[in-house]
Formats: sequence, structure tokens, C-alpha cells
Amino acid sequence: MFKTPLNAGQEADMEKLFSRKEAAKLLGISLPTLDLARSSGLISYVQYVENGCVYFTESGIQEYIARSTHRAKPRENVMTYRKRRV
Repeated sequence: MFKTPLNAGQEADMEKLFSRKEAAKLLGISLPTLDLARSSGLISYVQYVENGCVYFTESGIQEYIARSTHRAKPRENVMTYRKRRV
């Protein structure tokens, strides 16, 4: 967990930042899968300097989960008829 430097009274406005490893563990995915989601624009991230460390916010992780969640489709009951051998 990484928190950005704060001025007095700013803590309530700041979100907790998660490292790549922490975010991948929370999501139950591998680091390469998380990196692919990030480079594909599927999950938002924070990067203070180019080629610097990458962090993820809780809201970004929640949005990714929401986009990746699909409703189960009811299974169709397909009646099959077998011919009886006589």
C-alpha cells in the first residue's frame, strides 16, 4: 500500500493507491494480465513520471471488476428425443 504525501486535512480526499502486485492479488490475476489490461485501457492507473512506478486506485479496481462482471445466462432446456429401437 502506498499513500501519496499529503498536506494537513487532505487525507479524506485522497484514495489509497495499490501497487501492481497488490492490485493483481486483489483481482486474482497475474501481473502480465494486469499489465495487458492496463495497456489495453481496461483499467485506470496512476503514474507520476514516465517509465515510473504504476499504481491503481480502489475506484479503478472496482470499475475494472464491474466491467469484467457478466450476468449468467440461463441454460436453455433442449429436449432431445431418442428413437426407440423396435
